[in-house]
Amino acid sequence: MASIRTFRTSGTATDLAGGTRSAPRRARIFLLSNVRLYREGLLWSLARREAFEIVGTGDFSGATLTTVVELMPDAVILDVGVAEGFAAAKSLSSRLPNTKVVAFAVSEVDHLVVACAEAGISGYVAPDGSEEDLVRAVEFALRGELYCSPRIAGLLFRRISALSSQLAGPSEPDALSRRERQILDLVGEGMSNKEIGRALRISDATVKNHVHNILEKLRVHRRGEAAAMLRSGQQAMMRSDDRRAPPTAPR
Repeated sequence: MASIRTFRTSGTATDLAGGTRSAPRRARIFLLSNVRLYREGLLWSLARREAFEIVGTGDFSGATLTTVVELMPDAVILDVGVAEGFAAAKSLSSRLPNTKVVAFAVSEVDHLVVACAEAGISGYVAPDGSEEDLVRAVEFALRGELYCSPRIAGLLFRRISALSSQLAGPSEPDALSRRERQILDLVGEGMSNKEIGRALRISDATVKNHVHNILEKLRVHRRGEAAAMLRSGQQAMMRSDDRRAPPTAPR
């Protein structure tokens, strides 16, 4: 059975003369977690914040997610310490594009941070984060900004860089230096680093560094892929030369 609580406020405040005035608009927040203790603790803490209005709490059941969609809060704070958290974040980000999803209990591990980003999460709070960290994460998210630790920021930038490289596609062997092309030719002949070092009279460590640079420049992960790119480039050049060569006159 789903565990859902929703709340309503009057939207007015009393002034010093005893009259009423319109209260400043507060950010409408929904709290999601399968752990009741977390929900009630966050409710108690955040309800004291003048900038926030808690409109509901609940677990990750389908009924709760339907309620969240109906309420259309400004932000949803959810627990990603459980698998359902990622699925809920993805679903809500898709169904409520204007609602910011802020996750707490985010372990600073590469694949989990990437999973959060791909799920549409707008703010991150680590398992050891404080209430102030959570409040800042929500405030930043509502402004379209990201509040996270330097480590998470670094992970996200590295992910963006990797995706950019994938979209750009592989580079051409022409980007290699003369020595790197020499080494790649020998790699293509099936020679090991030690054999290449002996042939070129350089150390194994130097060969290893050159191979690493070759893979980075060509944006590939294996020696075989680099050698295949070189062969492909050579074949393309031979075909181009064949097309440019004048036809042989008949005897």
